[in-house]
Amino acid sequence: MTIQVGDSIPSARLMQGTAEGPKEISTEELFGGKTVVLFGVPGAFTPTCSAKHLPGYVENYAALKAKGVDTVACIAVNDAFVMGAWGKDQGVGDKVMMLADGSADFTKKLGLELDLVARGLGVRSQRFVLVAKNGKVTHIAVEAPGAFEVSKAEAALAAL
Repeated sequence: MTIQVGDSIPSARLMQGTAEGPKEISTEELFGGKTVVLFGVPGAFTPTCSAKHLPGYVENYAALKAKGVDTVACIAVNDAFVMGAWGKDQGVGDKVMMLADGSADFTKKLGLELDLVARGLGVRSQRFVLVAKNGKVTHIAVEAPGAFEVSKAEAALAAL
């Protein structure tokens, strides 16, 4: 079942792609006592993710912060090296935390996995945005297959 508004963020360990290399971060550390906008993408360096999804959050970072967001984070079922390289390629700087969920453990706990095994892509994340305050979900929107509307940065801003 997909995580819902009012649910607590499940406990998990993620890897952050940083300039210094992979760094582990717990969901308790990431979400505890903060307002977080977490958006999930099917994969780093993929067309919509690179051309629209991630750049939209970088461009709207100041507006998100102005609405009380402490952390903006992007998550994909990729490894931390890929997420770090993608963040560098996209020029995210310190605006968007690039999170790797390499085995889709957290994504599965959220109920947001996407089975693309038949297409040779393995298990990925659905395209989504989640807003959490102090570890509780206050907004969740999951895209229909092939769509890009409800999870873009402008939609997250409207939900805050």
